[in-house]
Amino acid sequence: LCSFIHSPKGFPKLKNDTFLRAARGEETEHTPVWCMRQAGRYLPEFRETRAAQDFFATCRSPKLCCELTLQPLRRFPLDAAIIFSDILVVPQALGMEVVMVPGKGPTFTEPLKEVEDLLKLRQKVDVTAELGYVFQAITLTRHSLEGRVPLIGFSGAPWTLMSYMIEGGGSTTMAKAKSWLYRHPEASHRLLRLLANVVTDYLVGQVAAGAQALQLFESHAGHLGPEQFQDFALPYIRDIAQAVKSKLKEEALPLVPMIIFAKDAHYALRDLAHAGYEVVGLDWTIQPQEARAQTGKDVTLQGNLDPCALYAPKEKIGELVKKMLEGFGTQRYIANLGHGLYPDMNPEHVGAFVEAVHAHSRHINKH
Repeated sequence: LCSFIHSPKGFPKLKNDTFLRAARGEETEHTPVWCMRQAGRYLPEFRETRAAQDFFATCRSPKLCCELTLQPLRRFPLDAAIIFSDILVVPQALGMEVVMVPGKGPTFTEPLKEVEDLLKLRQKVDVTAELGYVFQAITLTRHSLEGRVPLIGFSGAPWTLMSYMIEGGGSTTMAKAKSWLYRHPEASHRLLRLLANVVTDYLVGQVAAGAQALQLFESHAGHLGPEQFQDFALPYIRDIAQAVKSKLKEEALPLVPMIIFAKDAHYALRDLAHAGYEVVGLDWTIQPQEARAQTGKDVTLQGNLDPCALYAPKEKIGELVKKMLEGFGTQRYIANLGHGLYPDMNPEHVGAFVEAVHAHSRHINKH
């Protein structure tokens, strides 16, 4: 497993900063690429490492998180690593119990049912006490990467976390969580504010621990319409960007690029482009040219190959990547999938995707 290298100057020097340059809008020789869920069950070595362990026990082991984060980088020339963790560690920090049920996914033993249940949540969270294991994993991984690529930290966004806490797990309609927005708007805002405060501290703590970029996942944005998104998601997304940046300044920590990924929220792309993030992540349901038109020239875009494209033959993956790069352009752009990798994907096809991004973007840049 990962060895912890103490060096007097702190972290090893970064050798490949292509991802960070693209995130900041600087010129790059090739388009950087990474994949959501790149540390995952599609890798046999991931399944082996995880085999004996409960999922959240794995999340609480800095050594295992480090190992799982590094596995895809041993196979593929990715331009960034993302720390292995889960968005539901935040509700756990608030005092909720979440277990991983085989075949069902994450499950809350006691979801929030009534407004009174909000009183059961910790109102003040010491993120170092509750989530220090994530910070340790980040520091260990940052050393173990030996400067190969930057390390991304992340969190779920308030609405997405709220929806899990009320639904008690995954849901196709989010009807229970959405009913709160209509029936209990004040209580909903109270919960969202509490989550935004914890997420802010959590993200700042990740930078202090060594994260070089941050991604906020609003994975359930698509369950909201434009009005509800405006009321219950966007204000907190904006607040988090602003609060994280001002706290990083206060604590004399690096101002790292921030990415917002709001899945299925095309209706909000213009707003997201002005929400204080350097990068806007896109799912696969929008045309590159359309996304550029809506977000303007001042943000970097990330995405958005349909993950299922990786089931195609390798030559076809190459063609799809080329088309995607032509649509977005090779600059101010980070290649990724429009969602995470699926467990039954062939690792060789992931490799083909990564190599195609590098090869085609270099070719386009030369000509």
